[in-house]
Amino acid sequence: MMRAAMSIAPTTPSGSDGAAALPALTAPLSSTVAAVEVPNGDVAAQPYLIRDMASAERPRERLKRYGASSLSNAELIAVIWRTGSSGKERVSVLSIAQQALRQFQSLTGLAQATVEELTTLPGVGDVKAIELAAAFELGKRLVASDPAERPVVRSPREVVNLVQNDMALLQQEELWVLLLSSKNQVLAIRKLYRGTLNSSTVRVAELFRSAIRENCASVIIVHNHPSGDPTPSPEDVRVTAEAAQAGQLLDIEVLDHVIVGAGRDRYVSMKERGLGFS
Repeated sequence: MMRAAMSIAPTTPSGSDGAAALPALTAPLSSTVAAVEVPNGDVAAQPYLIRDMASAERPRERLKRYGASSLSNAELIAVIWRTGSSGKERVSVLSIAQQALRQFQSLTGLAQATVEELTTLPGVGDVKAIELAAAFELGKRLVASDPAERPVVRSPREVVNLVQNDMALLQQEELWVLLLSSKNQVLAIRKLYRGTLNSSTVRVAELFRSAIRENCASVIIVHNHPSGDPTPSPEDVRVTAEAAQAGQLLDIEVLDHVIVGAGRDRYVSMKERGLGFS
């Protein structure tokens, strides 16, 4: 759906007066074009700064009047960031937010970005990156704070359903640990490693640090294969065996190590295959 506010100056007779009137005709068109809705629900790039918008159309004012749910993802991010980029060519904070969503492909992809990755965006420095990371973390903790809302996992399929949407966007290998209660409720998901995983880079103590701190009953290790093929490597088996042995010593059971590939049905449960578990 497109919404636009256009102002066109009255036409004038041809001649010298008509030539002089041309700027009056074109200027309002370039300066008053309003937001354009795009397919993903966000707002297309703005040709002006937030302060140039009508007061009632500014994200903060709309949030105050209609509630946060009335704003697009880009507008909510703009409210958090407050200001755009300064310098020779100033860019609207809304335009920066839209670019962030495009670069990371979705809100989920943006939520997974590290502070360092966020600062690669034009107009985003340490402060904006940290503010956004903090906002996403609060959202995650809110979901996890209500025991009734915590997901329960009792099978590899349920693990994959929980992480698939997020892991499908990853370009590198990552290792996550699901922290579970005695009732198999997911208390938290800790993202520990990024890059090629092997027994020399994965420290077993690090796998259990959060589980010990939060008094978890068990954990599930999950990692992805960006190639899309979830076939376990010898290193995957070795890491699993070391983690399972450490879990026995710490009395924190490693319930499974699930490798996620491309597609909903492309995954491997190391426990089901008896790989790394005695």
